[in-house]
Amino acid sequence: MVKIRNLKKSYKGFPVLRGLNMDINSGDVYGFLGRNGCGKTTTMNIICGVIPKDEGEITLGDGEKTASIGYLPESPTIFPYMTAREYLEYIGACANYDGDIKKRADEVLETVGLREAADRRTKGFSRGMTQRLGMGAAIFKNPELLIFDEPTSALDPQGRSEVISIIERLKGLGSTIVLSTHILTDVERVANRIGIVNGGMIAEEGDMKTILRKYGGDVISMSVRNLTQEQKLALLKVDFARAEFNNETGEFRFGGFGELSGSAEDASKRLVKLAAENDITMESFKIGTATLDEVFGKVVG
Repeated sequence: MVKIRNLKKSYKGFPVLRGLNMDINSGDVYGFLGRNGCGKTTTMNIICGVIPKDEGEITLGDGEKTASIGYLPESPTIFPYMTAREYLEYIGACANYDGDIKKRADEVLETVGLREAADRRTKGFSRGMTQRLGMGAAIFKNPELLIFDEPTSALDPQGRSEVISIIERLKGLGSTIVLSTHILTDVERVANRIGIVNGGMIAEEGDMKTILRKYGGDVISMSVRNLTQEQKLALLKVDFARAEFNNETGEFRFGGFGELSGSAEDASKRLVKLAAENDITMESFKIGTATLDEVFGKVVG
């Protein structure tokens, strides 16, 4: 769906993009990640044609037919004197939608969860409702590619959950989505592939599960109860590359299994035995992979 090679962009002589390469497949939910100022929004604006590139090649679609795009900026501007229905009908007219605009507006309002607020003035909308209406504008014409820039920024937990649920719904319909956000748990929930920008280039890109395993290997999480200092030290002295304890949650995380400790399965047997020998009560024990937060920290330093 998107193929980018050697994309470069500078502002007043300062290079923001230094040869970025990116591949997004049809049907992907692609988590586009990086620090503030790393060039994510610049990249998305170039893809959408909002700003020009300095150098590089961008192919949208199969090379013969350019893919259509729906774009949600971080802070969508909604006319406050319009109702949600009027705004979407306005968007449909501006986009030269060739179907029944009123019917499509109703469909979109249902999709983004604003059917009951359809005839309210947007002036009184919450931030979450405004974001959902902006998503409605982006999907109005059924584009092949959707680009969402910080769709859950500054939302409360309920608003975030509503927006992510919409993305999951669109994912189920086969939409190709680029999701840029700093809330990595949201990316873990919906994305199947990720690209991490560092230094104006893609530093890591690929299948989410593969990358989590690549950077974290297998990780063992163990929650304990009524732990003494001696019991804690007994577990932290194991010969794994990583042994951590969270005082707030009472959870141990072990990782970096290698020649000394064998596989995660071998390590888990050792930990269970060690817990029993030190009379440690476990509330939960599971083998998983690294979190996206851990991967992000390793990639961008």
